[in-house]
Amino acid sequence: MNIQSSHAGQQAYDTLRQRFARMGQIRNALGILGWDKDTMMPVGASDSRAESIATLAVLSHELMTAPDMAELLDRAQPPADAMAQANLHEMRRQHAHAAAVPGELVEAASRAASRCEMAWRTARQNSDFASLLPQLQAVLSCTREIAAAKAEALGLSPYDALLDQYDAGTRQADIDPVFAELARELPDLIASALAHQDSLPPPRAPSGPFGVGAQEKLGTETMAAMGFDMQRGRLDVSLHPFCGGAEDDVRITTRYVEDDCLNALMGIVHETGHALYEQGLPRAWRAQPVGEARGMSLHESQSLLMEMQICRSRPFMDWMAPRLRAAFDGTADDGAWDAANLHRLMTRVRPGFIRVDADEITYPAHILVRYEMETALIAGTMKLSDLPDAFNARIHDLLGLTVTEDRLGCLQDIHWPSGSWGYFPTYTLGAIIAAQLREAAERDTPDMMAAIGRGDFSPLLGWLRPRIHARGSGASTIDIVRDATGAAPNTGPYLRHLRQRYCA
Repeated sequence: MNIQSSHAGQQAYDTLRQRFARMGQIRNALGILGWDKDTMMPVGASDSRAESIATLAVLSHELMTAPDMAELLDRAQPPADAMAQANLHEMRRQHAHAAAVPGELVEAASRAASRCEMAWRTARQNSDFASLLPQLQAVLSCTREIAAAKAEALGLSPYDALLDQYDAGTRQADIDPVFAELARELPDLIASALAHQDSLPPPRAPSGPFGVGAQEKLGTETMAAMGFDMQRGRLDVSLHPFCGGAEDDVRITTRYVEDDCLNALMGIVHETGHALYEQGLPRAWRAQPVGEARGMSLHESQSLLMEMQICRSRPFMDWMAPRLRAAFDGTADDGAWDAANLHRLMTRVRPGFIRVDADEITYPAHILVRYEMETALIAGTMKLSDLPDAFNARIHDLLGLTVTEDRLGCLQDIHWPSGSWGYFPTYTLGAIIAAQLREAAERDTPDMMAAIGRGDFSPLLGWLRPRIHARGSGASTIDIVRDATGAAPNTGPYLRHLRQRYCA
């Protein structure tokens, strides 16, 4: 390779870095606009906001699919270090996804999702799927078109093309055997957990009401203890807890109920897990593809590691119990504020309708149902109008529950109205990885859980930062997990964890 060619390749790569940095700033703006839409925006601004979001989405798409992008990607020669090479690989992957979809379809999908999200809020409140059907059909139609376009361009099935947006390299063929194994294991696991639970004293729920102000104060104190940088993020309220925002402005939300002080707290620690990942991404690669989180399975592993593996553990409750008592003036001497009682309360198995409120051992059943539904809807083997009945039937099959209202069934999640088809599997894949990471972190840092019992998250965070967060998208999910734990993602640690916590 001659010097002139090498120089031209470096110039092409530098041009790409500048363009992707610009797209990164648009993504930051979209993140803040989306956060505001879901937290503070007045209802009357919904149409205008939909236009603003759609316009920015189109601008970003136009930058990604500019006429010279393919040539630049072909000619680019980054420096020889691994992260720069990975950055070019991610640029090419993102361009392939974007170039497959016409700009007018991007704009139509963005508008359809924004309008459907607003309609979903009312439909959910009124438990009225029929009122949402036209808007949701528009989102599904756009999603199918996008999936078909990407499938043709990438040589994938339509559903795999959607999966690849959220988890690069993940395929339905990878998920099916894992979920089939869980479907086989879950009935006996749930039965064993319920039998074990019945052999223990029933937990006492602390008596409310629990003031929202006190809940928020305890939540922000817990976020800080976990390592969240309050100078680069904030906590707010939304109908559905989420983590969003922008670089150096990571915003999480929860929802408060005055008769349950633990629900919001667990929402906060869950979203803080996401936020810690975002705040720990490699700063040297800000606004570059390799500086982004690897994918949603790994992202969900971070939230579920913090919520399920750590903050529902007995050591965490040993630390949290006196803080809960102090925050809510828990003077009653009925044992409700004891750590052992709170731990039983936080690990109680109770099949229910709402996914985000599900206990750890029944949660995968909720994901299995949604996975079955969305794969059928994308494939066209199910009509959208049949979704409520099909959804309810599978909930009954797996959890023995009879869904009586749409808000307790297929209307409870924002994912489909917002256009996030292919996302649901990452929750359970993330839970599997979370158990594997916790097992490895304890092996490498034997005093980690003792530190958690003192409210010290630094050993855990110190283990996660270089192994997961700082790697960004510099390697595949499988390689990142293998490097951190010594094995590719597998169900062994997850099933061991469930049996040890709930059946022993």
